[in-house]
Amino acid sequence: MNAQQYIDILTHCLLLTLDNCAEHPDMPPRTELMFQRDNDPKHRSRLASVWFEDEGIKVMQRPAQSPDLNPIEHLWVHLKRKLSTYSEAPGGVFELWQRVRGEWKDITAETCQSLIEGMPRRVEAVIRVEGDQTKY
Repeated sequence: MNAQQYIDILTHCLLLTLDNCAEHPDMPPRTELMFQRDNDPKHRSRLASVWFEDEGIKVMQRPAQSPDLNPIEHLWVHLKRKLSTYSEAPGGVFELWQRVRGEWKDITAETCQSLIEGMPRRVEAVIRVEGDQTKY
């Protein structure tokens, strides 16, 4: 993927999602949102930076390689824990994929919400250690 493809995805998916959620009473205005991205070159390209500015979307500044600030990383940990509860190893890739799909489908909204609600603590921890690794 290059920077232009990244922008195309943001345009067609992120903006559509923001527009669809805008009517929800708990959704803050776009100007109050902060987009989190990693430090992949296409994500921090000039093209992407201009796009975010033009769309009025603030971008969180974060240190490179900071999984502490990425809720999906914590969701992967949750999924791995669920997969480790099986008494027998999968019989192959197909069986592993079936387990992953089943466990992924069972992830609750509450689990996702708790990861989101934990973000302020993670951000504070990263700030305290000046971008170094945290307990998260």
